[in-house]
Amino acid sequence: MSNSSQTTVDHIEDIDVIEEMENSFLEYALSVIHSRALPDAKDGLKPVQRRILFQMKQMGLTPDKGHVKSSRVVGEVMGKLHPHGDAAIYDALVHLAQPFNLRLPLVDGHGNFGSLDDGPAAARYTEARLSPAALYLVEGLDEDTVDFVPNYDNQFMQPAVLPAAFPNLLVNGVNGIAVGVATNIPPHNVGETIAAAIHLLDHPEAELDDLMKYCPGPDLPGGGVIVGTSGIREAYETGRGIFVTRARASIEQVTARKRGIVITELPYMVGPEKVAEKLKEAVNSGKVKGISGWQDLSDRKNGMRLVIEVKNGFHPEAVLAALYKHTPLQESFGINAVALVDGEVKTLGLKAALQVFVDHRVEVTKRRSEFRLGKKRDRLHLVDGLLIAVLNLDEVIEVIRTSDDSGAARTRLMSVFDLSEPQAEYILELKLRRLTKFSRIELEAEADELRAAIAELEEILGSKEKLHGVVRTELQETAQALSTPRRTALLEEDGTEVAISENAEAPLVGATLSAEVPLEVPDEPCRIVLSSDGLAARLSDVGPLVRPKGVAVAGSCVTRTRGIFGAVTSSGFVVKLDAFTLPPAATGPDGDSWSFAGAPHLAATANLEEGETVVGILSLDEDETVGMITESGVIKRMRPDYPTTQNRFTIINLEDTDQLIYAGPAPDDAQFVLISTDAQLLRTSAGAVRPQGRNAGGVAGMSLKANTKVLGGAVLPETEVAGAVVATVAAVMDAMPGTNQSSVKLTPLDRFPMKGRGGQGVRAQRFLKGEYALDKAFVGPDPVVAVSDRGKTETLPELDERRDGSGSPLKTQIAFFG
Repeated sequence: MSNSSQTTVDHIEDIDVIEEMENSFLEYALSVIHSRALPDAKDGLKPVQRRILFQMKQMGLTPDKGHVKSSRVVGEVMGKLHPHGDAAIYDALVHLAQPFNLRLPLVDGHGNFGSLDDGPAAARYTEARLSPAALYLVEGLDEDTVDFVPNYDNQFMQPAVLPAAFPNLLVNGVNGIAVGVATNIPPHNVGETIAAAIHLLDHPEAELDDLMKYCPGPDLPGGGVIVGTSGIREAYETGRGIFVTRARASIEQVTARKRGIVITELPYMVGPEKVAEKLKEAVNSGKVKGISGWQDLSDRKNGMRLVIEVKNGFHPEAVLAALYKHTPLQESFGINAVALVDGEVKTLGLKAALQVFVDHRVEVTKRRSEFRLGKKRDRLHLVDGLLIAVLNLDEVIEVIRTSDDSGAARTRLMSVFDLSEPQAEYILELKLRRLTKFSRIELEAEADELRAAIAELEEILGSKEKLHGVVRTELQETAQALSTPRRTALLEEDGTEVAISENAEAPLVGATLSAEVPLEVPDEPCRIVLSSDGLAARLSDVGPLVRPKGVAVAGSCVTRTRGIFGAVTSSGFVVKLDAFTLPPAATGPDGDSWSFAGAPHLAATANLEEGETVVGILSLDEDETVGMITESGVIKRMRPDYPTTQNRFTIINLEDTDQLIYAGPAPDDAQFVLISTDAQLLRTSAGAVRPQGRNAGGVAGMSLKANTKVLGGAVLPETEVAGAVVATVAAVMDAMPGTNQSSVKLTPLDRFPMKGRGGQGVRAQRFLKGEYALDKAFVGPDPVVAVSDRGKTETLPELDERRDGSGSPLKTQIAFFG
């Protein structure tokens, strides 16, 4: 008994309680800071978020696969990587899937993942998979781009940080509270942050003002309006600052006798129920006066619409100002940009945060290139050995056949043919069918490709400029794929709009979409009209289009003033544009007629690439099939399947030498009309052309002779065929530029017979002596408008009922028809 007591006493140690508490608290604090609460500045993720995305990638839950139960994801993450309880993991998973929380959700959730006013369903009721944006964070994990570290029990490996192809710390923001530190970063626009990152990559000495031209402020998921940028600039400079965000509101006539305030967007993380509760309190307490009623008319189709009726005799503007003051329609957001940089807690300004990301992308690209170079070299080494075996096939077979075992065969092959051990082993494992003459040709071609790839990778790794060029290109591609219009308006303290610089070095699709929607523009139906010379304007009348005399219209579509439409380019792409960016069409003195006076060129508004032109416009909201015609005689009908996350996307796969000349609606009862430069016209049924997907290349429409192309055409609905007219202009050889047009002819379309697709059609104009080809061709409603090269409307001859007659002499040169 005494011996036992003595032994116990011998192992008692005296410690300083204060010192022990300090050490234990420090260990706990560091654990919370590094392992739970703060994000890494490189990928913008907390450990649990990073583990969720990594494990979902390991499970194969990519966007092209089906959803799986959230409980399964939580179980996999908890069992292998994150032993902190299923509730914490599921909360993080839900956060990654909420579009009102993140600017670019990383998890595609199926089921009830909560709202601004309600929590999510239990994990057993919801399903999840990775979103397309998440793939840009995990891409390259299998190419040694980042370090891997052991999990909590050393059984599995996990990435210390994700490769992250976009600055997720800024794009999706973060909030968290650790021991002694906290972080709160608002979401930003992915296109703007990447543009700023590219500018910093090219100009490391760039000042904050330079970067803010590209990334002027946060872009919150719910939209709203940020009033005043001084707090934002302070935060971008020091890492700490406060800005004010307001609901987007407009004053409208809500009933026949009452005006009201219509709320279409709320401040960040503010729900309508919270607004209703505070509004009721403010009205009952007398802080807000002049309100007679409140309705929530929000729905999935039209989005948020909260209507506040104002009593007669009260100014709605004054009531709105009181609402901003006493309800959550105006909130403050405090930025505290704290994150981990190489394990250290740091407060980051905009430049510092972008610099960490840029350095990370350069390192990821360098490591990936080194990995690929090693793989290419290893493969070339094996191919070289295999070529030796193919060239000495009989001797190789004799050596293997006369060897006692595989080890002896390997040694003899290495000795006789001067091969390395991997080469000899690869030859021994080779299937005999590879040793053919055709395989030798394939191997030599593969060796040449490998040497070219190795040279390119060595050039990238040997040149800082080349390496940065690869990083820049990949950032531009990421922006093109993920960029979306700015949702949050930025206003200076005096109410003026903040200008956002367009990145000339790395143009981002949809840059024109960043403008603030003027509050005086109501959300109502409108028609976008495109002139034959590329001007675009907006009409409030959405009924049948009435063309004023002398106005040349190339196309039109119906949308809403706060909606979007698509500009179709000659290279086969669609660029999304906001309808409100176009001015209303100019009206005449009588108030009824309209014109394109003062309208902008749509090509400039759409930021087209060099050489691109606008060939049509589409309504992206309508469920209508689209028809297309190319210069080489290809026609296509496309199902209306438009991506929601891309502002520039392809709608036809064109050959390198081909381009679009027309795009417009193509219902089953419509007709394709194609006119070639050799004056042939093909008229064929659209219903015989099966609709295809966006990436399809179309089908043969018109068979063309050598050195000819399709000059004009259209897809006409059945209701427009009867009144359609074909206009053609012939040209003569060896004339001075701008004087080659010689004759013009107008013919009713119904004079041309219907033909099957794939033929040459019938003659549309007989050439006079000296005429060799058509210079202009058009098909559209009567009367046809012709505009001269001096911008004046020209008088055209009477309709010629002869299908293949000659044209009438021209006095002036025609620039375009409409």
